[in-house]
Amino acid sequence: MSKGTLYIIAAPSGAGKTSLVTQLVKTTRYITVSVSHTTRDKREGEVDGQHYHFVSVDTFQHMIGKGIFLEHAEVFGNFYGTSQVWVEEQLEKGIDVILEIDWQGGQQVRRLMPDAIGIFILPPSQKELHQRLTGRGQDDDNIIAHRMAKAVSEMSHYNEFEYLIINDDFDEALFDLKAVIRSQRLGLEFQKEYRKDLLCDLLK
Repeated sequence: MSKGTLYIIAAPSGAGKTSLVTQLVKTTRYITVSVSHTTRDKREGEVDGQHYHFVSVDTFQHMIGKGIFLEHAEVFGNFYGTSQVWVEEQLEKGIDVILEIDWQGGQQVRRLMPDAIGIFILPPSQKELHQRLTGRGQDDDNIIAHRMAKAVSEMSHYNEFEYLIINDDFDEALFDLKAVIRSQRLGLEFQKEYRKDLLCDLLK
């Protein structure tokens, strides 16, 4: 069985990363999104083990001490982390794994799993990004300005990734994202294992 590929997918808030990844997983075989551990409270409609693994701060800190996390971070007073054991188990089964994390988390992952493939998703313009952030109608101007500044800072790290996708037209961006996944599966090392029986039959 060919080993799966680990993908790091990052994007600024408002670029449409979550929508693209959700549709990708729905329409692509043998690929899944890592379910992170978190110390934040469970929100209405969230299911433990499906959206997140909800744990206490003490449990999370214990897991850090045990070296369980592939990457972890504190965001607005809450901790988030990715189980390295779970990721490696999926990859050994031939399942591709997506980590939806920021560029800093991506750097942590690459130190432990340097073969991970990075994909950065960008909006078509700052104007469009601003419209997407304000279109939610949930935040005041100061919060929007802060998110825009953070987005610009995050986007400056695009060159740390192997692939760059511009989410202007959703269907086109999804096609591009699928193309990246497909290209990895068509690579020689993957195909040598995946098509091993066929290759032996063709060459005997």
